[in-house]
Amino acid sequence: MSGPLLSVRDLSVAFNQGGSETVAVDHVSFDIGKEETVALVGESGSGKSVTALSVLKLLAYPAASHPSGKILLDGTDLLSLDEKALRKVRGNRVTMIFQEPMTSLNPLHTIEQQIGEILSLHRGLGKAAARKRTLELLNEVGIREADKRLGSYPHQLSGGQRQRVMIAMALANEPELLIADEPTTALDVTVQAQILELLDQLKKKNGMSMLFITHDLGIVRRIADRVCVMNKGKIVEHGPTEDIFANPQHPYTQHLLAAEPKGSPPAVDEQAKPVMVGKEVKVWFPIKSGFFRKTVDHVKAVDGIDVIVRAGQTLGIVGESGSGKTTLGLALSRMISSQGEITFDGKSINGLSFSEMRPLRKEMQIVFQDPFGSLSPRMSVAEIIEEGLKIHARDLDEDQRDEAVTSVLREVGLDPETRFRYPHEFSGGQRQRISIARAMVLKPKFVMLDEPTSALDMSVQAQVVDLLRDLQRKYQLAYLFISHDLKVVRALANQVIVMRNGRVIEAGPSSQIFENPQDDYTKALISAAFRIETTEAGAVAQ
Repeated sequence: MSGPLLSVRDLSVAFNQGGSETVAVDHVSFDIGKEETVALVGESGSGKSVTALSVLKLLAYPAASHPSGKILLDGTDLLSLDEKALRKVRGNRVTMIFQEPMTSLNPLHTIEQQIGEILSLHRGLGKAAARKRTLELLNEVGIREADKRLGSYPHQLSGGQRQRVMIAMALANEPELLIADEPTTALDVTVQAQILELLDQLKKKNGMSMLFITHDLGIVRRIADRVCVMNKGKIVEHGPTEDIFANPQHPYTQHLLAAEPKGSPPAVDEQAKPVMVGKEVKVWFPIKSGFFRKTVDHVKAVDGIDVIVRAGQTLGIVGESGSGKTTLGLALSRMISSQGEITFDGKSINGLSFSEMRPLRKEMQIVFQDPFGSLSPRMSVAEIIEEGLKIHARDLDEDQRDEAVTSVLREVGLDPETRFRYPHEFSGGQRQRISIARAMVLKPKFVMLDEPTSALDMSVQAQVVDLLRDLQRKYQLAYLFISHDLKVVRALANQVIVMRNGRVIEAGPSSQIFENPQDDYTKALISAAFRIETTEAGAVAQ
């Protein structure tokens, strides 16, 4: 084999803000051979994505600069090229897939227009030739009935389909190097497994090299030939994938490998007091058609489900996107209307009005998936947490509210002195702790946790799971834990419901679901999540 396709030499990246300089990448060096996959691994803020974006000079220049280093593509230093020369490299020889396809795809253009634009600009193809090549690409990346998807807009596709479209765009000009920046983080486990398999197949078919950025070591083991572990802008360890996993040398690598959520949920207690009970819960959304907008059918988001969430216990709701998990949780907490009987703390609540529900709101709280989106950027942490106290504990004066805020911040592992800062001044894990503190300050009995760890690094996930388990043990909280991450569910939930298309596929104690699943769909989810190679489950996952 000849020299490396890409050679990063002594690369540094600095950002200048308000006259002060911050070094995000500090003298990093690595090579990517032809037809080789190299993974850059590390937690948020380690410098992975900044390094990847530097390859194509996609950082916010001139605020970003390169105090040192070269990035050589077949011997040509990409950092020294002007914009015109770089345009011949971008999208041709080197392409990139980004983490969130919904924000990367143009919402105003159809799939055909977006892929066709690349083929027109870089290859000069006419409309008919571009359409033919677009269909070939969509078929290649596994989009079913591709001809019917040409006129679709991004919002009309699922997360997995959008990511496949992004891959088709990246492969349109048969690049030599594909940079994949966290391409599976927001996807369900079965879709994630399919995307990884697709990338591996396309890499082998096209003789392509790949730079794969992720914080998920399970993915790395599956797809990478070599690994570079980054921490605080430096590569602290590198080597063949199997060597890194079998015998990690650096303490940070050992920390990452040990970071998966661990521990066991509370033992199943059928005698524990039922806090939230739902019987035959249904949420049907009408499909209207015709001039008079008559209801012709229904989307059965939740279709006749029974649930019991007990004090000190966790009911895990798992399934892919669109299975009805969150809709069920919102129905139980009366955030949306539903049919069926819902009982909270022994009292029927399904017939209560909005105003009648208000006194119960302090006892049923929600922690959302994206803490940055659910925390007001205009309010300090203290204001965010005490907002519920102003509504539900009006007898407290200002000093008592501040004391409650200080106490709950200590409880979730945050320094009370930071309570006057704003959400953007905290990390993702810290923001999620703030969201938990906002819920816990009201001393609820029932907490709905909607994908609270999916956007977090593995080690932060483990910390949040430990925190939730400690709070549950201390206050005998009833949790409804909604997630597609089965590793987190296994660590926290003692009862599990598996949902698909609005219905329960399988339900039972966590140990039974994970150790002896009965339904093929459950087997497929577990196989994809834990990388178990079984013919039966693998066939379903396809």
